Amino acid sequence: MVTINIICVGKLKESYWRAAVEEYSKRLKPLCKLNILELPEERVGDNPSAAEISRTINVESDRILSKLGKGDYTVAMCVEGRNISSEELSQRLEDVCLTHSTINWIIGGSWGLSDSLKARADFKLSIGKMTFPHQLCRVMLLEQLYRAFQIAKGTKYHK
Repeated sequence: MVTINIICVGKLKESYWRAAVEEYSKRLKPLCKLNILELPEERVGDNPSAAEISRTINVESDRILSKLGKGDYTVAMCVEGRNISSEELSQRLEDVCLTHSTINWIIGGSWGLSDSLKARADFKLSIGKMTFPHQLCRVMLLEQLYRAFQIAKGTKYHK
């Protein structure tokens, strides 16, 4: 059974985000070993300078990099990533599971991921061209992972 690590910056503060994550985590439990690792979000002022933003991105990304295993497959969720369909995600997940036992899915903080972290990723994935809160991205990723497993199993979940 594949291990899926969702490594993300920040905690879910609102109960509705937590409830959605709990629901998809419960659904994924029979399909994979799911770990969600929340790393601390760096604090910046209301009008941060470019240097503060850069420092924040680097600190958060270094925390993420320290959690990645040497032989793990890593997917960075970022705007520069590829847009793929649910079917393509399912096929990619199946393919990666043949060669890797652990897949890390990275969701950065509100300022994004460092170039070095994106370069370390085996694949860069974008949810779309629109901007979403990173809390919502966590829910969307979990739903799409569940959908990908259901597509692979041929269930009626994906219509």
